[in-house]
Amino acid sequence: MNQALPAKTITLGSADKPVSNTRLLSLCGERHHNINVIENELDVKCYQQGSDFVLQGNSQQITIAGKVIKKLYSMTKGNKDIQEPEIYQVINNMSETSTEASNAEVSRAVVQAPLKQVVARSQTQNEYMNAVDKFDVVFGVGPAGTGKTYLAVAKAVQALMDEEVKRIILVRPVVEAGEHLGFLPGDIGQKIDPYLRPLYDALYELLGFERVAKLIERNAIELAPLAYMRGRTLSDAFVIMDEAQNTTIAQMKMLLTRIGFGSKVVITGDLSQVDLPKGTYSGLKQGLTILSNIKGIHVTKFTGRDIVRHPMVQKIVEAYDKHERSV
Repeated sequence: MNQALPAKTITLGSADKPVSNTRLLSLCGERHHNINVIENELDVKCYQQGSDFVLQGNSQQITIAGKVIKKLYSMTKGNKDIQEPEIYQVINNMSETSTEASNAEVSRAVVQAPLKQVVARSQTQNEYMNAVDKFDVVFGVGPAGTGKTYLAVAKAVQALMDEEVKRIILVRPVVEAGEHLGFLPGDIGQKIDPYLRPLYDALYELLGFERVAKLIERNAIELAPLAYMRGRTLSDAFVIMDEAQNTTIAQMKMLLTRIGFGSKVVITGDLSQVDLPKGTYSGLKQGLTILSNIKGIHVTKFTGRDIVRHPMVQKIVEAYDKHERSV
């Protein structure tokens, strides 16, 4: 231990509520892997002594590390194992400079799907999931990997299971095929399947293959290209439009004016990944400009700090964002 560096001791548990050795093992990870991640990311040293953790390093960083350790320990309730992406997410949250983002004790939104419990992993995800409960139309905008689509599907599954809606409708603009699918081989399912695969994957993870197949057969779940929504009224439905940055202005207006009674709409997209033909203005970009102040509509903006994939993805996204701002 370097005596020249500031040190701080974090104690888990108390005399009347002793620490659980099982939870302590989950916190530290196999061969102290989780603690090593904290050390490397925050540039601190951590020495475990039973339920005490002695931290050394920059005073601000050891304060953050202490909060991270306490937060991760609180997440081991029920002997839950800590996953590596969760460690990075907690570190990111605790490192935020704003008071709101650094508050680790905010109650986290939870969805209990048939096969999986989905918990908000960041302040922004928490805001997003709560907004879906409160507003008729929610925009989730930000980089890939922030959970926009997955969380929307989880909320849709919850609404269907709780009989708040009669069906889930998942749509995407099929820009790569120009929305004209006739020339592609196979029936309609085979034509659009590759474009809707991310939505299928989320459904399978939350509901299982057999349940998804039965719900699709009963038309309780529908996956379709955006063009197939024209002329319909979408009532008693949870509608998700994914990849909305690739809608035209007319397509965005078309979908939003399809909303019927008892329906909820979540629109997700990433304005840094527009694939529209040159000179075509994004319907998502215009929609955010003219609709964000309408009562009943909420916009959640995700950033690189909300990315829940490999930590390198966050660094890559931030590097691209920095470059685009400089040109």
